[in-house]
Amino acid sequence: MEWNLTFNRPIGFFIMGFQSLPDSNYYFLFLAFVYIGALLGNFFLMMIIWQSEALHTPKYMVLFSLSIVDVSHSTALVPKCINQFLFDSGFVTYDSCLTQMFFVHFFYVTESYSLVIMAFERLVSICFPLRSGTIITNTRMFGIIVFSWALAFAILLAALVLITHLSFCKPIPTVISYFCDHGPVFKMACSDNSPNWEIAILFMVAVIFLPLAFIVLSYVCIIAAVSRITTTDGRWKTFKTCSAHLILVAIFFMPVLVTYTIAWIYIKIDVNTRILNTSLSAVLPPFLNPIIYTLKTEEMLEQIKRLLRKYSVKPLW
Repeated sequence: MEWNLTFNRPIGFFIMGFQSLPDSNYYFLFLAFVYIGALLGNFFLMMIIWQSEALHTPKYMVLFSLSIVDVSHSTALVPKCINQFLFDSGFVTYDSCLTQMFFVHFFYVTESYSLVIMAFERLVSICFPLRSGTIITNTRMFGIIVFSWALAFAILLAALVLITHLSFCKPIPTVISYFCDHGPVFKMACSDNSPNWEIAILFMVAVIFLPLAFIVLSYVCIIAAVSRITTTDGRWKTFKTCSAHLILVAIFFMPVLVTYTIAWIYIKIDVNTRILNTSLSAVLPPFLNPIIYTLKTEEMLEQIKRLLRKYSVKPLW
């Protein structure tokens, strides 16, 4: 097999995931709406946290970081998808493909780790209320966030380096996905891609299964701590502080888990179903996160009311 003896780097890739979707024009309008909403919601959330000194705590430091991740993730993904639809341009150069692959996956990983850090903060606050202020300080929380970003960078850099070592038979391979996704790209290679499969499995474990397992164990400990509270009102108030985080976790993890569970059970999953499910799991969390956290957090609502009163324009009469 001659193609195994030479290294062939493609000119670029052709992304055709959305071409096979029926009535895809409506879906692109939906993507545009969600993207604008994600930008407005997250910038508003960051402004509230930045302006309110009462929110300069470890809990809201993580939320501020999550908003940065959401804005960046949406910007790395959605505008390119809309551009493909508006100009019917599915072609993307090799370097541009790897760049998009890195940033989309990087911010996906950091979002997963942000939810883990939130679970850790809730665990310490509820299980160790008297010591939480000394266990988690702003400085330590900043260090944890920086470490999570560095870990995500290392994982994605390793995956990207392995992609550059792959040889492709066609000058412009066709990628069945809605962006330059890691899995669909390396599957197009002619050369041995077993190291890419291995890092893809590592990626799933490090980004989906281990974070979700930690979050579940955290809430087992939280539920045990809440059950020791004597009053019903106290238990409900404590658990209510976790509701926003639990909703974010469900929105982020469930679509991906459902997709891969179906694929595992039935071996093959419909391409359109996979693309819709994975794309929704990527674009909806950045849109919904600021809405949920704003509506479900009393501290946030109170600070919004204060800022509205502070900057409200008084009538001239």
